[in-house]
Amino acid sequence: MTTSYSAPDYFRNSPYFKTEIKNNLYLDVLTMRPIPARADDILYKIEVQYTHRPDLLAYDLYADRNLWWVFSQRNLNVIRDPVYDMEAGVEIYLPQMKYLKGEM
Repeated sequence: MTTSYSAPDYFRNSPYFKTEIKNNLYLDVLTMRPIPARADDILYKIEVQYTHRPDLLAYDLYADRNLWWVFSQRNLNVIRDPVYDMEAGVEIYLPQMKYLKGEM
């Protein structure tokens, strides 16, 4: 019995969207998707309900929980771990959705 496998296509809102798929089997080394700083980014202090939940913050801000990775990419100097560095009281910059659509 032969099993055929096809690597998934990643949606534009995925952090893996620009990462190459090798031999139609596996992802290559992650190709980062930088989120550049902009003058109108909003400085935001993470609230308690978003502690360790970047997916909830992404949903509430952008109506898309899959954009959880945007916070760490925009705040590389603050967030190393995209889940556990999301602590109440930490200040991060929030990119506006109009720019994210252009990046994706």
